Amino acid sequence: MKILVCIKRVPATGARIILTADERGIDTRNLGFAISPHEECAVEEAVRLVEAHGGSVTVLTLGPAEAAEQLRDALAVGADRAIHLLTDGREWDPMATANAITEVARAEPYDLLLFGNEAADTGDYQVGIRVAVALGLPCVTGVKGVEVCGETLIARRDVGGGWEMYEVSLPAVLAVKEGLNLPRYPSVPGRLRAKKKPLEQIEPTWNGSGLEMIRLVTPPEQGKVVQILGQGVTAVPRIVEILQELRLV
Repeated sequence: MKILVCIKRVPATGARIILTADERGIDTRNLGFAISPHEECAVEEAVRLVEAHGGSVTVLTLGPAEAAEQLRDALAVGADRAIHLLTDGREWDPMATANAITEVARAEPYDLLLFGNEAADTGDYQVGIRVAVALGLPCVTGVKGVEVCGETLIARRDVGGGWEMYEVSLPAVLAVKEGLNLPRYPSVPGRLRAKKKPLEQIEPTWNGSGLEMIRLVTPPEQGKVVQILGQGVTAVPRIVEILQELRLV
């Protein structure tokens, strides 16, 4: 079973995002980076499937030279091969990204293509679907459960109190969500092996897509309100009222 997992280098979850002076980029001087959380689960699921059914896992990213770090992380947890679509650092929109990935997938067919449901930074929800349409493959998004039975795959989606079940034939494309599994941490031997594995570099052609970034905007920070309820026993009546409002007593 040949699996291709597409990942993206994103600012570490929970990090404070500061824009550059021209509002056209993120100031990365004091910013950590990681694999997008949904895609961490995609890598873990691919490794588990290969452990259970045999085959190989190829991990792919499109990004600047620094994105090699995230490829090494994926190799350290069990991926067999890494492909780096090397860019000059500009942000590729979903259409251009999907086109570049599609070229790789057409050149070397895979049984299963795994994507994160959406990137943690841009949240476009598009790349996996665009690749599936371009390749003419079935696609299921929002996946939180995967089971392979021969040439058939069963994907589960959480619909709040229940599951939607989809049965598709391989090859197929899945966009998975965080919570699908608990990703393993890279071991020290795994990191040492990952350093020795070569990264295949491809320079994709930027064809543009008609989209142009004007500027970036950070959302307003949520303010905090502190209310003094009283001092000592004088605060008890107000505390009881709040607990009753919250239906905790």
